[in-house]
Amino acid sequence: MELSDLFLAPIYLGILYALAYLVRPAVTNQFTKPYFIPALTLKFVGAIGLGLIYQFYYNGGDTFNYFYHAKIINSAFDKSFATGWKLLLDGGGDNIPETAPYVVQMFWHQAGSTEYLVSRFAAFLGLFCFNNYTVIALLFATISFSGIWAMYITFAKIRPHVYKQLAWTVFYVPSMFFWGSGLLKDSLCLGALGWLFYALYRGAVQRQAVLKCALIGFAAAYALFSIKVYILLCFLPGALLWVFNETNSRIRNQSVRLLAKPLFLALGGALAFYAATNLTKGDDKYDVDKIGERSKITADYLYQQSVKQEGAGYYLGELDGSLGSMAKLAPQAVGTALFRPFVWEAHNPVMLLSALEAGFILLFTLRIFWRTGVARTFGIIGQHPVLVLCFVFAVVFAASVGITSSNFGTLVRYKIPMIPFYLGGLYILQSLAQTKAAVKSVVRNRASTTDRRAQAA
Repeated sequence: MELSDLFLAPIYLGILYALAYLVRPAVTNQFTKPYFIPALTLKFVGAIGLGLIYQFYYNGGDTFNYFYHAKIINSAFDKSFATGWKLLLDGGGDNIPETAPYVVQMFWHQAGSTEYLVSRFAAFLGLFCFNNYTVIALLFATISFSGIWAMYITFAKIRPHVYKQLAWTVFYVPSMFFWGSGLLKDSLCLGALGWLFYALYRGAVQRQAVLKCALIGFAAAYALFSIKVYILLCFLPGALLWVFNETNSRIRNQSVRLLAKPLFLALGGALAFYAATNLTKGDDKYDVDKIGERSKITADYLYQQSVKQEGAGYYLGELDGSLGSMAKLAPQAVGTALFRPFVWEAHNPVMLLSALEAGFILLFTLRIFWRTGVARTFGIIGQHPVLVLCFVFAVVFAASVGITSSNFGTLVRYKIPMIPFYLGGLYILQSLAQTKAAVKSVVRNRASTTDRRAQAA
């Protein structure tokens, strides 16, 4: 971050706020409108705060590595537009004379590198803001906000009774607006996930603006596939169950609905299996045949680095590279991703905030089960497809990141896509349970009144 950030950031903030006020009437109603500008402001605070933390606390990190590569790409435009454009579009190569001087400076320039892909996107945004770090981070925050706003209005349409609580879930969780706002992969993925959720609901469930939603959904899915495909793989099973269950519930004839449900479930399962085995086929990192081995390598590396640096590492148990060992560790991984680090495991102020956040999630979860009851909780989840989506995605995603992270520092970042779905699911579940309890209470009161009148007569 440089002196130019102090001059350019306020100018672009003014532009972005002006655009936000222009767009707000089209994307809000009287209930959601009060959250639009404050939520956007938190994203901006998170983007700037992330840069400051990385510069003055961590003394560097991924966000500045992305910016470093973006600067190199944009420097090519100073000498040749064609060379800069080539680096921006396909990355060029070290055997191409015009791009070689720039490629040799970039340690992330590799075929299929998702880090380099994000760097190229940052470089593209840099063309419109004098390649300024803070402004690029603010633009990343804006893109992320567009997706989480789409996520919020989708949740609010599904269960408008808890729109206030859902706003807190999507916008005000600290790790969400901090790690999901700056110049990082996580910001783009969080935005893409929100748009995919919105497109599935409006296009596949509500069946409105189908073509538009298909385009949005494809673009969002492609972004996730290109940057962090494992998010897409974890989201698809729950999403397909959600869509097929909603479709099945629309069948009016009860007999046909009962017969169609196994067919929909089988079709959804087949599509999810096909996606899991074919979307990543041949990928060294995420191919199903290699995922156990890659998870072991990643987990061991992160844990060893944590031990060397006296960091916040954690150990779940022996991982031998097989899918069986991953399945064995999955329950611990889910608990770790959702409810850890505990307060006594926090070794620095940043980790302490994460521990407090995880502690709230744990207490809220226990509160739901205590008040609603275990059997009744699972019964309500099974009756409402959106809850199936929320909790299937949260559990599958928690297991995957919990197993591979082995370090609370990375886990805090990796787990943010599941947080709005898990907490949103809990708030919707709580609302449904309260509604059912209130209805039963009214029915009992009416029955009691009827009995008393009958006895008096």
